[in-house]
Amino acid sequence: MKISRELKLENIQQQFQSVFPHLKIEFYSRPHKTGEGSEVKTQISNLKKVGQICDLDEVEIPLNGEMTVKEFESIMEENFGLHVQVFRKSANLWLQTAATDGWTLDKQEGKGGRSEKFAEK
Repeated sequence: MKISRELKLENIQQQFQSVFPHLKIEFYSRPHKTGEGSEVKTQISNLKKVGQICDLDEVEIPLNGEMTVKEFESIMEENFGLHVQVFRKSANLWLQTAATDGWTLDKQEGKGGRSEKFAEK
């Protein structure tokens, strides 16, 4: 996943979802505590550019399915100053993964895919 100052947050979201279609990420102005969700009132518009919220030139983040949600969110925050919350598809809803941040991205993706198939029945 490539991130640069001129990239809009929605472009980062699209890159993430191209790898994990049953997951999505949202950006926030403040970090959340481990095991807790992010507050809606601190969500940042996905039309903002990265350079408007953090001082970053250009980086590439490998999206590894074996990485836990917590590890991914920590990398985004500690290395780039981007406060991210991962969401998982649950039937027709998007749920924050706060209670399952210890799961890998692949496990979250699998759970989201299965819930979507169940909702279609």
